[in-house]
Amino acid sequence: MVRDRALFDLAIDSKLRGCDLVKIRISDIVCDRKIRTRVTVVQQKTGRPVQFELMTDARASLLKWLELRGGSLEDFAFPSRTDHAAHISTRQYACLVDEWVTGIGLSGEDDGTHFLRRTKASIICKATGNLRAVQILLGHTTIENAVRYLGVDIEDALTLAEGTEV
Repeated sequence: MVRDRALFDLAIDSKLRGCDLVKIRISDIVCDRKIRTRVTVVQQKTGRPVQFELMTDARASLLKWLELRGGSLEDFAFPSRTDHAAHISTRQYACLVDEWVTGIGLSGEDDGTHFLRRTKASIICKATGNLRAVQILLGHTTIENAVRYLGVDIEDALTLAEGTEV
């Protein structure tokens, strides 16, 4: 489904919480009839802005979805099926994530909407070891929160240390 692919791609690239993701408006991701490469959203939980990049695949799937969806810049990118003036609910988003996760053979009970939020952040952390960058990307106020959130443990830290010559 075109909408689901666009929502999935946006979830991965944005690293947003579900409550922020469902509230994305077309104007947040579109400028001059093109999908933005960089987006800034103010997080509901912290009230702080967070920036993210939309990669090529995400921009393509969002463009395809928005062309099919139509609407004005003020509309939500992912409207409710029952009330097109409202956005999809966080519950509906969670149900979609459960479908996606179980569809690839993972346990739906362990991998909720935060599974998608953590995905790209975890990959960036493993590839770079840069917890400060991950902290900024997730919009966490401290590195300790990012470490706890990603589940970085002593073994991860030692592996990073072993690969670093001084």
